[in-house]
Amino acid sequence: MQADDGTRATLASLRRYLEELKESGVEGLPFAPEGAAQAFEAARPPISQPLPAESECAVSAPPQRREILDDIRSDLGDCQRCALGAGRTTLVFGVGNPDARLLFVGEAPGREEDLQGEPFVGEAGQLLTKIIGAMGLAREEVYICNVLKCRPPGNRNPHAEEIEACSSFLLRQVKAIAPEAIIALGTFAAQTLLNTKEPISRLRGTFHDYHGIPLMSTFHPAFLLRNPERKREVWDDMKLVMGRLGIAINSRKK
Repeated sequence: MQADDGTRATLASLRRYLEELKESGVEGLPFAPEGAAQAFEAARPPISQPLPAESECAVSAPPQRREILDDIRSDLGDCQRCALGAGRTTLVFGVGNPDARLLFVGEAPGREEDLQGEPFVGEAGQLLTKIIGAMGLAREEVYICNVLKCRPPGNRNPHAEEIEACSSFLLRQVKAIAPEAIIALGTFAAQTLLNTKEPISRLRGTFHDYHGIPLMSTFHPAFLLRNPERKREVWDDMKLVMGRLGIAINSRKK
């Protein structure tokens, strides 16, 4: 049987001790009473242990806090980063669950949104709420926002400088929410998020990547109000998203 490290160290110390006695002229030792070896071991100074590696001693840095939506809204403040700030009634930041699995992104606030400060509250918003319900979700479970936070005059298309002023805040919103999927509502939102000029008819029906998050483009609810026959295509897009999120699909038609 092999001696362990403690036993070997004890024997080495004893050997050195006996050699020192021999050199000093001691020829023999008296009989040791029972328990003397244990007493010697107890009195022996402890063997120093090696210091832990530097990496084990280092204090790990605290995890970086994920930015929350309130931080982003605070940074926006009374935003005047583009000309839209001067003409708006209310800045429309976003609404819903800050930890939503699903994020809807539209184009810009309309008249009702500008007045109420909440996205998708007009007739198109009511249709969006029905679409969300058909997916087996409640409006409060998802998060809804727009590319722009202020209403363009007369609901015109956003200008490039307006998009640039808002785009960083939208990306921060996406990262703060960290959804499992994004649905871009309409041509403008889809083209802006995907940085493309492809028409919505070509973008919809398949997932694209937005900063590592799967993004599905589909027709805007306002478009569906004018073209109700396209609702089936939107439902096909929603079923793909539901499949990605693991949401059971009801067999009845929407």
